[in-house]
Amino acid sequence: MPKQIVVTKLGGADVLEYQDYKLPSILKNKDVRIKHTAIGLNYIDTYHRSGIYPVPFDLPFCLGMEAAGEIIEVGNEVSNFKVGDRVAYATPPIGAYCEIRDFPEEKLIAIPDFISDDQAASVLLQGMTVEYLFERLYKIKKNETILFHAAAGGVGLIASQWARSVGCKMIGTVSTKEKASLAKEHGCEFIINYKEEKVSDKVMEITNNQGVPVVYDGVGKDTFDESIKCLSTRGLMVSFGQSSGMVEKIDMHKTFNPKSLFYTRPSLMGYTLNREELLNCSNKVFDKIKNEDVKTNIFKKFKLNQAREAHKTLQSRESFGSIILEP
Repeated sequence: MPKQIVVTKLGGADVLEYQDYKLPSILKNKDVRIKHTAIGLNYIDTYHRSGIYPVPFDLPFCLGMEAAGEIIEVGNEVSNFKVGDRVAYATPPIGAYCEIRDFPEEKLIAIPDFISDDQAASVLLQGMTVEYLFERLYKIKKNETILFHAAAGGVGLIASQWARSVGCKMIGTVSTKEKASLAKEHGCEFIINYKEEKVSDKVMEITNNQGVPVVYDGVGKDTFDESIKCLSTRGLMVSFGQSSGMVEKIDMHKTFNPKSLFYTRPSLMGYTLNREELLNCSNKVFDKIKNEDVKTNIFKKFKLNQAREAHKTLQSRESFGSIILEP
């Protein structure tokens, strides 16, 4: 009988349980059955686990939005895939923390030959996040200076490389000298250790007191105020995550009016609304990898039954790059 990780109640990493489960006896016409070979661990998984992001399922439920594997069965109306194909996904419905699952064809992506299953599971969600942030939400430009928090995380290391490939000068925040070296190595133009320097003061020094036109902030509560201070007039605050917690009450007039700032709270799902957007987004990520503009960085692999430990490692802020689970 296959195994899965389920959330038994909302809370910390210890609510995760390793259990047997039964597959549906009948495969839906437009679904494929995938035997997972690698499962991506992402911060959004911790939001689902804790209840910060509600999910449309009753407890217990299986976590996870990203995985790679091999198709072992196809529904009667599936036309784009066949048994034996290597595939990946990085979108709802959640339920990736398992050995085998059924998944809708329309949200599935074929893995190119030049990418391994581990690489696909480690880069797809994070890479597509950077694609929509840098290419569609706000188009970064050559010689432009931007600010990106958590530059040594999974998303941050991809962002560093992507910015370098465009010629954009990225300022990245980190918490240690080791992470600073890693972000610099991956293409981050300027590094700010927020434990040693005040981020807004350093940004203003780098930009000759002009500030940056856009801040990409996936940290949330701990960085919000500093992010606002770093923006230039009519700058854009992009709040795409909250690894440190949700930003509490905001005085809209006091916060955004003085510099006529823009604010957005986007998600990858909002930028991959249909199959055309999904494929265009993923293909741009694959092109960056094929051209060696972006290289994957797997920090650590855990067995599926070590999901608790993997979540604790992710939330410790001591990891860098991507974490994957091995079924």
